Amino acid sequence: MAFREGTTVQGVDRRNIRYRFRLLLAVSVLAAAIGAIPAIAQLRGHGGPVRALAISSDGRILLSGSFDGSAIRWSLDRDAAEQVLRFHADAVNATALLRDGRAATAGADGRIAIWTPGKQQPDSVLEGHTAPIAALALSPDGAVLASAAWDHTVRLWPLAGGTARVLEGHTQNVNGVAFSPDGKSLVSVSYDLTVRIWPLDSTASPATVTLPAPLNAVIVSGDGEIATAGADGKIYFLTGAGKPDGEAAAGPIPVIAMAASKDGALLAAADVRGSVAIVDRKARALARRLVGPGLPVWSVAFMPDNGTLLTGGADSVIRRWNARTGEPIGATIQENPNDPLAAFAGDRGAEIFRACVACHTLAPDQGNKAGPTLSGIFGRKIATLPGYNFSEPLKKLDIVWTPETVSKLFEVGPAVYTPGTKMPEQLIGSPEDRDALVQFLARATKK
Repeated sequence: MAFREGTTVQGVDRRNIRYRFRLLLAVSVLAAAIGAIPAIAQLRGHGGPVRALAISSDGRILLSGSFDGSAIRWSLDRDAAEQVLRFHADAVNATALLRDGRAATAGADGRIAIWTPGKQQPDSVLEGHTAPIAALALSPDGAVLASAAWDHTVRLWPLAGGTARVLEGHTQNVNGVAFSPDGKSLVSVSYDLTVRIWPLDSTASPATVTLPAPLNAVIVSGDGEIATAGADGKIYFLTGAGKPDGEAAAGPIPVIAMAASKDGALLAAADVRGSVAIVDRKARALARRLVGPGLPVWSVAFMPDNGTLLTGGADSVIRRWNARTGEPIGATIQENPNDPLAAFAGDRGAEIFRACVACHTLAPDQGNKAGPTLSGIFGRKIATLPGYNFSEPLKKLDIVWTPETVSKLFEVGPAVYTPGTKMPEQLIGSPEDRDALVQFLARATKK
């Protein structure tokens, strides 16, 4: 779990978590990524966690987006970066490859950029959202781009031009969106626990299904079946009309991202601990688990062969996997030799905190990353750390960070305790886990 003043928290509590993201890493993409890379090697080039993956229908092009604020267009024929796309002022949370060869990137800055290959600037910029965009989906006919955002709305953008259609009704962050195979409806999922199925050929109200947990991702298979997952680690299946149709356990902790094989046989569900559950969709059963270096997996995408899975990790690496065997393809995955939590092995509080190490530092000489350093956090007034750009509402609060106030933050949730924060809403329901976290922070952040 990450603790950030005014920006992002990732929650990891096995019983009661609401989890989502709002992160950025201002780290430039390394020039070495532009050179050729040996066949079937892992793809390295981003300077921050890989938040989004989109693969062309022929399997030759990959478009990745990162918390470093960039997108990279990769040739999968050559395993080489062809172009780095820099436009967004914040994390690139979603990517899409359009039918005409162009690309779309969407960011935490609330904007969508449309790119022609080879051009250094976007052809056009779609603006209207007032909060981070979390997901994109392209309509089956390629004519409309849908976006889901933390302003509680879904927007439909005609790619030929024209005014976007705004779908309103969710009461919290909208985290996922997908079209039905026939393009006649759109499915959205949100922190507010609901799946909404919007009819696109009328102005009728959407069918709404309430599930037991905040939802982070949704996919619609070729036969119209809906699958969604979120904070409780379960995948919920619905018919195209929204009727519950079973569930599968991906794991005990939050699912961040999902993908489906093109033939619809397999689902991949990635979690904040770094594993990916491969689920047999028809059997509603876990087929196998892909286990990487223990860092959050932020994005997943299947290749057109239905068996190769790409994952984007918190260590900035895009990895290949054989989803049928569970084995990595290419270089052997190594544990991070510079694990900042290695000295705290076996510490429950450190394990709760592990998912945030990509975004926060603990030591005074490590500085700020996506969020402010937590070094010396206890005894510091909220939003006063020099050198970090906090949101204005936080600067007006009169909170001093102590073990008690940090525990309270996750007991009642950021929206209640720090109104105006950009943190996603979540709770850690276990007093024992809250206590383990604050005890760890007291030891690890002491100057």
